[in-house]
Amino acid sequence: MRTTIPHLSTVRNIGIMAHIDAGKTTTTERVLFYTGVSHRIGEVHDGAAVTDWMKQERDRGITITSAAVSCRWALDGVEHTINLIDTPGHVDFTIEVERCLRVLDGAVAVFDGVAGVEPQSETVWRQADRYGVPRLCFVNKLDRTGADLSRTVEMIAERLGALPLVVQLPVGAEGGFRGVIDLVAMEALLWPADAGLGEAPETVAVPAGLAAEAERARSRLLGAVAEHDEEFMETYLGGDEPTEAETHAAIRRLTLSSAATPVLCGTAFRNKGVQPLLDAIVRYLPSPLDVPPVEGRPADDGAPLAALAFKVMSDRHLGRLTFVRLYSGRLETGATVLNPLRGRKERIGKIYRMRANRREEIGAAGAGDIVAVMGLKQTTTGETLCDPAHPVVLDAMDFPAPVLEIAVEPRTRADRERLTHALGRLAEEDPSFQVRADPRSGQTIVGGMGELHLEIQIDRLREEFDVEANVGRPRVAYRETIRRTVEKVDFTWKKQSGGHGQYARVQITVEPITEGDATYEFVNRVTGGRVPREYVPAVDAGCQEAMRSGVLAGFEMTGVRVTLLDGDFHDVDSSEPAFKTAGSRAFREAVRRAGPVLLEPVMAVEVTTPDEYTGEVIGDIGARRGQVRAMGERRGARVVEALVPLAEMFGYVGDLRGLSSGRAAYTMLLDSYAEVPDGVARRIVAAG
Repeated sequence: MRTTIPHLSTVRNIGIMAHIDAGKTTTTERVLFYTGVSHRIGEVHDGAAVTDWMKQERDRGITITSAAVSCRWALDGVEHTINLIDTPGHVDFTIEVERCLRVLDGAVAVFDGVAGVEPQSETVWRQADRYGVPRLCFVNKLDRTGADLSRTVEMIAERLGALPLVVQLPVGAEGGFRGVIDLVAMEALLWPADAGLGEAPETVAVPAGLAAEAERARSRLLGAVAEHDEEFMETYLGGDEPTEAETHAAIRRLTLSSAATPVLCGTAFRNKGVQPLLDAIVRYLPSPLDVPPVEGRPADDGAPLAALAFKVMSDRHLGRLTFVRLYSGRLETGATVLNPLRGRKERIGKIYRMRANRREEIGAAGAGDIVAVMGLKQTTTGETLCDPAHPVVLDAMDFPAPVLEIAVEPRTRADRERLTHALGRLAEEDPSFQVRADPRSGQTIVGGMGELHLEIQIDRLREEFDVEANVGRPRVAYRETIRRTVEKVDFTWKKQSGGHGQYARVQITVEPITEGDATYEFVNRVTGGRVPREYVPAVDAGCQEAMRSGVLAGFEMTGVRVTLLDGDFHDVDSSEPAFKTAGSRAFREAVRRAGPVLLEPVMAVEVTTPDEYTGEVIGDIGARRGQVRAMGERRGARVVEALVPLAEMFGYVGDLRGLSSGRAAYTMLLDSYAEVPDGVARRIVAAG
């Protein structure tokens, strides 16, 4: 087996994450320009950003789908490869952030220097925490009126629970922002007032008027590093002035362990601060070698293949592309790999290194690479690819259930088959976009994470797949669950129709799951072969099928544990389909007795409003069955935090505009599910 390839130490797999409009995509565009991937700047507001390549992204000026780009940056004479993914900031597309963080080694969190830490910033930060992704912060838009680095740093500490290591101070404020002071090297990097593209900063001494402030900030930085890094503490307390290399090394150690987070600043739109950000990405964020081995497989081209498919995309010219992160081994064109979850072998077609929607064909990829693969027919998001001789299953991804649904019907008979095909492709690309048939009406129902999410997908039906469809009004994707345990529900399924009949008997208990986040559990407690082992999975499958359509209004069920206690079979007439039917029928009967209730998605809503409209905003929240959780102040405005049922938030953007003369704004994201009040539930069931 070959040893680890040296070049892996010069690879950085990173994501750019932030709240919407914090400047994520603009920062990415500058990175692409300075690293030579693009030769002109594509602006988000002009609909020309390289990574926002979908028509829907260009039309709306937002990032919808994560875009992968490979680029190169040299530091201290060593060239590094940066595989960079620009992720969406809008809450409806959180799943894109989730699945990218699953395969990335590091991340850059971009903050608006005026707004500071915003709600979606908190969401993506928690996602990075969950996957243990080291990150650094870039406080952007310091040229804007009201921008304040110190306030944003305080919010990073208070709201995110992070230890910020401020490694730069701004030179100038708002419209007079000129550059940054590097607190490690103790020098200033200044750009011309109207810095053009490609202009490198001038390195000068720290301006005299900022020298005392810079010394205090440097002392705070070194003290914080020493407090959390023993190796650095010895040097620091020993009286020797730490070298730049020693300080960078200590900051890197703290970053890799997620004990602290370096904070840089600038204004990407004005081309100031991006080159030092690239240096920091290379200097502080991990290489594949710094990440613990996955399932015992080292980041080594000579190790057996272990890779994770994290995204599927339809390309008009190439067809189905699967984005893959390689953790170990090599992937070569024409090779046969195993998908252990499906028990199927797949053949690798072409392999591409991506430049957003442009691509470079390569013959092979190695450990640490992120590439797109053509030819995988079975593999989908969250599934493993591995060496057939050395099977391994990597941790899969969890995807949230939709909170909104709409009915979709083809306009013509000719559109029916194309609609089915197109919806299947969209659902394959986006696991948070789900398609199901309503068992009561027979309609096709599509579900997503919000109104914008569904609007985008319907738009793609027309634009990409040329399918015209009649679309219903959005409705809340309620859930159903049970209140109490029901024991020993016995059901026998018998059917005689000539020849072999159908026979299966099962006895089950259902109970609510009160611990953890599990939506469904199946426990087999049959003894003595009363239900043959080969039929037990069929009972499980029948119960899961019944979970998809609850007994109250046909909504998907959640939070139910099923225990198979007993049963009976016939040597001739019993079969898997018979036991599946028996399981489904027994489950539905048990649920009817178990106090079924409706659950509704409850949103965490944050409203920022001028003080004079606070009363109206709070009153309106109360009228929507909402509960105010907290009140605060930000930039001279009042901030109202509340929990409000999603069903009451339709049309809120217009209503809030009317309440506040257009001066208030809001954000919302899913917080939890709660039981629907009886009166409201009766109306929903009657309407269903």
